[in-house]
Amino acid sequence: MKLAVVGGGSTYTPELIDGIAGRRSTLDVDEIVLVDPDAYRVEAVGGFSQRLLEHAGHPAQVRTTQSLEEGVDGASAVLIQLRVGGQRARRSDETFPHVCGCVGQETTGAGGLAKALRTVPVVLDIADRVRKVAGDDTWIVNFTNPVGIVTRALLNEGHRAVGLCNVAINLQRQFGKLLGVGADDVKLVHTGLNHLSWERGALVDGVDRLPDLLEEHLDYLSREVSVPEKWLRRMNVVPSYYLKYFYAHDEQVTKQRTERPRADVVSDVEEELLKIYLDPERNTKPESLEKRGGAYYSEAAVQLVHALTAGGPAEEHVVNVRNDGTFPFLPDDAVVEARSTVDSKGATPIPQPPVEPNFSGLISATTAYEFLALEAALKGGRDRVADALLAHPLVGQYSKADTLADSLVQINREYLPWARG
Repeated sequence: MKLAVVGGGSTYTPELIDGIAGRRSTLDVDEIVLVDPDAYRVEAVGGFSQRLLEHAGHPAQVRTTQSLEEGVDGASAVLIQLRVGGQRARRSDETFPHVCGCVGQETTGAGGLAKALRTVPVVLDIADRVRKVAGDDTWIVNFTNPVGIVTRALLNEGHRAVGLCNVAINLQRQFGKLLGVGADDVKLVHTGLNHLSWERGALVDGVDRLPDLLEEHLDYLSREVSVPEKWLRRMNVVPSYYLKYFYAHDEQVTKQRTERPRADVVSDVEEELLKIYLDPERNTKPESLEKRGGAYYSEAAVQLVHALTAGGPAEEHVVNVRNDGTFPFLPDDAVVEARSTVDSKGATPIPQPPVEPNFSGLISATTAYEFLALEAALKGGRDRVADALLAHPLVGQYSKADTLADSLVQINREYLPWARG
């Protein structure tokens, strides 16, 4: 099987390769093509990735190319993990909202919208070219943020796409360790949207062990997801750590204004990693790769690709998929993040218990924002940007929405063709 990775020059990529090396018996990959316009980065990452596989005794061959068409031709699956504008644009996303007292973050709020506007047209162009070269049956696994909005754009255009995030598998692995069971023995009742989700259950042999986790490991879980213990105890759920931007918005803004932007930290880590990757003597994953983020990214991606391409029985994964009635309070074409059955036909959400108003209200409001964000990304226009910001729970005031819209468009003008006229 051939696997193509668009954005293969990312310093994340060796995580994926390391995961493939460890899954030789289940994921039958013999060719991995890393596609990236940055020749320096993709060659550095590609050479190191080949050494990782050889050190693990895996027979797959790694190739690199700057040509998308060459890279995806004949691929059974294409993983998209790109960042339009790089860390420079990310730094802007993390800082420009502060002028209005709003949180700066690359996947939610005003920063997340900026990223969506830059990213959606690029990913759709890539997907169209993949379809022309590799065919309609090729699976696209989207790891590009904001995952929910980008995945909805792909599905609306008829692409065979599934969105993936590492939040759920990270919590699943932590829950398994805390409960003393295998990670795969834990089935999450994962509810919500990408980067707006809650674990409402942790099933082990059909028994919900979430109450045990909250009773015995409350302090640890509170620290991990940045939510006060009393809130966890009262709500009886474990939220994604991205909920801190909603539940402790003002606190996070104050913290961000005094801390170094995450983009700057990641830039330093990437520079360090690329030096390691260029060392011909290195053939094992460096510990510093953990600083880059994306814990269990490789495991989630490899397992999902296997489920989509192996032709075997359905597996359970938490993915971004069409709602199709999973949450009755959302339109069918909304993209939700939920526990699903996955096989070669695609992903189907597993029915969930009714969602409490504590969560359904925020899910609904954010879904409305995501619809408007996608409209702005596809059609352009400063007013569409302002309308999306006004609908976002982290903005929600017209004066802030207007100010942020003007700043967003000005800062990202080089990426937005409609803003240059």
